Amino acid sequence: MTSRSRKAFEINGTCVAPGTRQTVDVPVSMLSDHTPVHLSVNVVHGRKRGPVLFVSAAIHGDEVIGVEIVRRLLKAEALKTMRGTLLAVPIVNSFGFLTHSRYLPDRRDLNRCFPGLSQGSMASRLAHIFMTEVVQRADVGIDLHSAAIHRTNLPQIRLSPDNARLNDLGRAFGAPVMMTSKLREGSLRMAAEEAGVDVLLYEGGEGMRFDELAARAGVTGILRVMHHLGMIAKKHLPRHRAQSVECSGSSWYRAPVGGLFRGFLAIGDVVSPGTVLGAVSDPFGEIETEVVADHTGILIGRTNMPVVYEGDALFHVAETSRPDAAAERVSAQMEAEPLFDEDEII
Repeated sequence: MTSRSRKAFEINGTCVAPGTRQTVDVPVSMLSDHTPVHLSVNVVHGRKRGPVLFVSAAIHGDEVIGVEIVRRLLKAEALKTMRGTLLAVPIVNSFGFLTHSRYLPDRRDLNRCFPGLSQGSMASRLAHIFMTEVVQRADVGIDLHSAAIHRTNLPQIRLSPDNARLNDLGRAFGAPVMMTSKLREGSLRMAAEEAGVDVLLYEGGEGMRFDELAARAGVTGILRVMHHLGMIAKKHLPRHRAQSVECSGSSWYRAPVGGLFRGFLAIGDVVSPGTVLGAVSDPFGEIETEVVADHTGILIGRTNMPVVYEGDALFHVAETSRPDAAAERVSAQMEAEPLFDEDEII
């Protein structure tokens, strides 16, 4: 199909012609000082027919790594000859992004408010706008997240159980770890699936920080999915082959007591029963309690806080019989060619 015979992509009254790209500002609300707030969508409308893919970030306003991933994606050479349509939304929750907060001003978690209501709360209205203007216009989506503030996650893909198509897309993404995660009421993934749109959830990095490993894994993973969907050519992909380690489940290790925490392992490290993950001691150093693994797996998340309360989540371990393979994938990501330019779970 030629660009002349392919229709323009219309969003919020704006028509984006085939072979062009444009940022469209969808009105959301008004701040108390009369400053308008928009949901800004960068529409890349290919000359030839293909799937519609949405990529979203900063549903939680403090998870900034996804914003950087979308920025790098939009600079990729592959988009110049792309088939289909890409809807890129680097910042869904502008309110939280501006205030460095996970939440909206009404104290709600946007990712518990989908599909939303046109006449509901602020969070519900934003969820409704995002669903109707972006999600329901797409065939598939990739939603980018990071760990909460003061925590860090190994790049990983989470997908809905018993969804063969998502399983294929997750393997194509090629993050070091891939695991199934139950749908949560009010989440984007649940609302999208009910609307017939499959969504991959990407986790990587730390709240309010950029992370080079998480950024590279995110961009290359999206490009691999686009190739799998027939949107871009293979020549635009990294040379190394991506193979995720599929994990059967995961375990949280929490602080047995309050005190000063010292972690002995980093994300990506392999653990086995008996591995000492870290220790918590009192400020005088008189009493020290070790945190010991009781599963075989790979460390996919950990806290960065040295001061902890009893019960705080310290480590997240994905259970797998192939932890060494996952560790090799992390090393492969770090050795990959540089890309384009320089630079919830508790």
